[in-house]
Amino acid sequence: MGAEIYQAQVVRNFFDTITGPDRNLTRIYMCVISLAKLRMEPPEKLKDLMDQVRKSREKKELSVDILDYVCNVAIELEITTVQTAFGVTEIARAAQDFEKISLDSL
Repeated sequence: MGAEIYQAQVVRNFFDTITGPDRNLTRIYMCVISLAKLRMEPPEKLKDLMDQVRKSREKKELSVDILDYVCNVAIELEITTVQTAFGVTEIARAAQDFEKISLDSL
């Protein structure tokens, strides 16, 4: 479970990097390689991902294969793990917090 939360956090960092103002390819590279190592991908897959990052650097645009890989990792993670990494609270838990507030206290 702990490794999955860490993977989800790396996925979050990846998406924060590609959607943020600082689209640093070094950070993207670190996220992709970290994910591959956390998932214990075979050396062939790791080499392929590194080649895609290199090509992305040369073309100055993110490879679709890299984006596809990270999206597949995100899909394979359990939803509660992803919610924890992204800081999302469940609606039921948030509703309980509001139910505790009395209208008299307002």
